[in-house]
Formats: sequence, structure tokens, C-alpha cells
Amino acid sequence: MTDSARKILVVDDETKITEVVKSYLEHEGYKVYTAFNGKQAMNGYNEFNPDLIILDLMLPDISGEEICKRIRKISLVPIIMLTAKVSDDEVITGLDIGADDYVLKPFSPKQLLARVAAVLRRTVKESSEDNKSKIIFDNGNLVIDTFVHEIRKAGSIINLTPNEYRILITMAGYPKKTFTREELISMALGDDFEGFDRTVDTHIKNLRQKIEDDPKAPKYLVTVHGVGYRFAGE
Repeated sequence: MTDSARKILVVDDETKITEVVKSYLEHEGYKVYTAFNGKQAMNGYNEFNPDLIILDLMLPDISGEEICKRIRKISLVPIIMLTAKVSDDEVITGLDIGADDYVLKPFSPKQLLARVAAVLRRTVKESSEDNKSKIIFDNGNLVIDTFVHEIRKAGSIINLTPNEYRILITMAGYPKKTFTREELISMALGDDFEGFDRTVDTHIKNLRQKIEDDPKAPKYLVTVHGVGYRFAGE
């Protein structure tokens, strides 16, 4: 799919920001839809089925975090958050609920365009690498289906955020390899990702809560002290 065919939903209650972002995106050939509150955002998602969402956190009716949570229940569409919040914990919280990237206000439109292109490149790469094979561990206790982006634990579907999914399939693709945090950021989240080392620790913690029988004694996502993490499933 070419960039000109890509549909982007821009959600921000500040008209000037929405107009500027829309203008820059359209100049690059994207098809752009806009929304100015949470209700319009959900309606726009359902109506237009966008390939990427640019989502402001501070909306007048429903918070951006809540919109992100609702969309993540039904879709892995890439989401870039716009926010004036600057603390590491707040950014990590946003990534934990499913955001793919963060752009802090005030921002350069060119910087946002670069982030959009990077996230879409990563999405295209993942799609092209999908196949119909299933990766099965622990006699079927954990099943990773890369074709439908589905994780099953003991037969039940496990809901992961996009970044959790990327980290898990990256580690599962190289069983027994020890990954540093920097390697996981590069290989799973992409070189364009501008997160923090702590983000990886948070994702691993959340993954353990979802796929391990005992998160405090993990058998899949094992800590290698002083180095990083490795996938120990068989």
C-alpha cells in the first residue's frame, strides 16, 4: 500500500493544531480525517477504518487514554499520542495502554511527519513478515499465531498492546538469546522509537502478568541479571 492510500485520523480539540497537522499530512499524500472530541474520534474510527490515529490526550469529553483503551480492545491500529505531559511515568503509562509513540507539545509538524512515517514503515514490515505458522510452546500452553496477531494462553486469547506483542514475538523468535534493553528497543520497537529503558521493563512486567502462570517465577520471560531478558519457552 502506498502512502497516498493511507488513511489517518487526527483527533485534537485545538482547531489550529488539527488544521496544521491535516495540511502537512495531505501535502505528503495521506488521506486525512479529523475529530475534535472523543465521541467524534470513535465515530471516525468506526466509519473510516484509519491506518493510523494521531490522538490528543486532553479532549473535552473523553480522555485520549480512554479512547486508546477502547480502540485497543478491538484493533491494533497504530496510535501516536499528542500530549503536553512530560513525565516519564505518564509517557510509560500511555505506552502501556497501547500507544505506539508519543509526540510532546509543542511539536514540529515535520517531526510528527517523521514519526508517522516511521510507525507506518514498522506496520508494513510486520504485515509483510506475517505467515500462517503458529509458534507453540509448553505443549500448547502458549501459542503465538503471527498470521492473525493472536496470543493464546491455555486456550484463551490474551490481549496484548502492540508494543507488548512486538517484544514477545521478537524474543520468541530467538529462544534462549539474551536481549539487552537496547536490543529490544531496536529490534521490537524500532530504531525510530524514542522511549526509555524503563519502558522495556514495564512491558516485560505486564507481559509476565498476562502469559506466566506465576509472574514472580517466570518460565517464559526470564531475567538475566546485569544484562537483560531472554525467552526460555520450549
